Amino acid sequence: MSQTIRHPEILDIARRDGLVTVEALAAHFGVTLQTIRRDLSDLAATGRLERVHGGAVLPSGVGNIGHEERRALNREAKARIGRACAVEVPERVSLFLGIGTTTEAVARALLHHRDLLVVTNNINVAQILGPAPGARIILTGGHYRVADGGLTGPQAAATVEAFRFDLAVIGCSALDPGGEMLDYDLDEVTVSRTALGRARRRVLVADGSKLSRAAPVRIGTLADLDLVVTDRPLPGVLSDHCRSWNTELRIAPA
Repeated sequence: MSQTIRHPEILDIARRDGLVTVEALAAHFGVTLQTIRRDLSDLAATGRLERVHGGAVLPSGVGNIGHEERRALNREAKARIGRACAVEVPERVSLFLGIGTTTEAVARALLHHRDLLVVTNNINVAQILGPAPGARIILTGGHYRVADGGLTGPQAAATVEAFRFDLAVIGCSALDPGGEMLDYDLDEVTVSRTALGRARRRVLVADGSKLSRAAPVRIGTLADLDLVVTDRPLPGVLSDHCRSWNTELRIAPA
């Protein structure tokens, strides 16, 4: 199989799983480890992947990947995270749901909850939860981000500030080894910080691909949370941080 055939499939696997490894790709294509290393180096040289130890990830840094690409990335893992998070949400509570494809998965899992008051700066979340029985949905307003349906800026933060939520559920674009939650847009991060400060219970939903990505804007640390819902165990140092910070970890069942 030529590299012109392998390269598109490698990118498809990276979009699906977030991370590709040299060993898994070599077994998948029936080629040598050296061949896959050359493939990944070629893809990294053109900016389509970033090399990490033992493999590669989708590019990150100062700009996020597209919304549709993120929606396709780890789709099943996000669905499992959404269902696991929904278990933590009683009926008849007030809830903030932030921007992100994983929070959208939470919204889908909440469709059968009754009488939720949902404040969101994510137009996609509002549309998903519209049919939920007895749902009251409040959009924050603010600057409309056409690319992903997000609402950001001072007006969005001011709307969130007017509430006291039973729960706030946010996502992030990256998780630093030191336990910092990171994202790309300062205006979006300001809304997330405000929501965490106005909630009795604070939840992060993040799939494992966030561990291999980087982003420039700090939301806070896992110490600012009550619960992290993810699809795989966190590395030892992050698990140790969570224990010392009394932040609960929940691994979504398969």
